[in-house]
Amino acid sequence: MKQSYQSITWQDDHLVILDQTQLPHREIYSEIHTIGQVWDAIKKMKVRGAPAIGIAAAYGLYLGVRELDAKNFTSFNVEIDRWIEYLESSRPTAVNLSWALQRIKTTVFANKDKDLEEIKEVILNTAKTIHDEDKRTCKAIGENGAGLVEKKARILTHCNTGGLATGAYGTALSVILHAWEKDQEIQVWVDETRPLLQGARLTTWELQKAEIPFRLITDSMAGHLMKTGKVDMVIVGADRVTANGDTANKIGTYSLAVLASENDIPFYVALPLSTFDINTESGDEIEIEERDGEEVTHINGSPMAPKKTEAYNLAFDITPGKYITGFITEEGIVKPDFKKNIKKILG
Repeated sequence: MKQSYQSITWQDDHLVILDQTQLPHREIYSEIHTIGQVWDAIKKMKVRGAPAIGIAAAYGLYLGVRELDAKNFTSFNVEIDRWIEYLESSRPTAVNLSWALQRIKTTVFANKDKDLEEIKEVILNTAKTIHDEDKRTCKAIGENGAGLVEKKARILTHCNTGGLATGAYGTALSVILHAWEKDQEIQVWVDETRPLLQGARLTTWELQKAEIPFRLITDSMAGHLMKTGKVDMVIVGADRVTANGDTANKIGTYSLAVLASENDIPFYVALPLSTFDINTESGDEIEIEERDGEEVTHINGSPMAPKKTEAYNLAFDITPGKYITGFITEEGIVKPDFKKNIKKILG
């Protein structure tokens, strides 16, 4: 299976991202040379999706420290902590961002006796490793999840969970891609995903490139489709999953999970193991990002509501673990009891 585009690439001495705010009408690749540009790209969702954010942040940390003229490891480490805090402030909900940065931090400490220039190279190489691992991980997620998809299944998905949101293939979309490759003759229902229309703009773009049949629907149509027997399963991604299986994902996911439960439809979450956050007990502890209300009152800069309309714009919601049939990971399917089995799969 080949993917004709890359959301993130490292070229020579800088990062290149496919600017997702310009899709589907324009494919614009932006060169990024500074940590500030990485922060801005994450904040403005030029790069988005939990795994892709983690990859970008890892490279961003290297961009932040590569010109650093520290005299010793102690002062170097202080600067690393400062840059990590800065990058983590861009989008607080997705756990992959902090996971990638803390992984680099651990690796830096393991190499603290080396020359500082060597440590900088260690940071870059670790970022590249995280990137490469994510590609393999997403392929495995797809292969593991494809076995859950029955022939001619009608799959509902939400937001964007493809190669745009990861190193390659995606999470939930990787399952769909691999099921299609197995000749399962599937059809995909794509939620538009208000307010930024990641489903309408991005998931449709990726499915079109893969030549997988799909139909775009309004978010509010999903319940009717389920009730009238037109949905066989729901597969979504995740930005953070707590120790008890509570899942933070794009706003609207909770509603889909409740509707799927009401209509006896399997509801799966596809994610890498790095998205599990076992240090957080439940979804009640997750900080939910609130974004600019103009994303709700405007589309592509054009107003839809009267002037001075105030909008409440939460980027994510929390789906309790009781509504989730299983988690599709690179190591297999995690089923209830989640508190026990998530811990078990993480070793």
